Amino acid sequence: MENSLRSCYMVAFMVLLLLAGHLQPTEAQSGCDSVQLSWCLQSIVSNTPPSQDCCRRLRGQQACLCREIRDPTFGGYLRHPGARRVATACGVTFPRCN
Repeated sequence: MENSLRSCYMVAFMVLLLLAGHLQPTEAQSGCDSVQLSWCLQSIVSNTPPSQDCCRRLRGQQACLCREIRDPTFGGYLRHPGARRVATACGVTFPRCN
């Protein structure tokens, strides 16, 4: 009984978080923001190592990279050979996108 009540409270709490916008279940709402990748553009197009901000933001966008590769604004940069170099330097696995 106690576990059932605890589960009920947990579900209610998660619903409240969803409604408040703190927990976002879909990719469209998951924080995918191609502008975050702009912190890495200098390193992608030059031979400079990525900054800590670049790496942090790139890691935050890792789940979105396939979508961003198709983006008309940043896709060309992500197809640039320097993008894989920057991803490797940041410890980000560059995905294989269909």
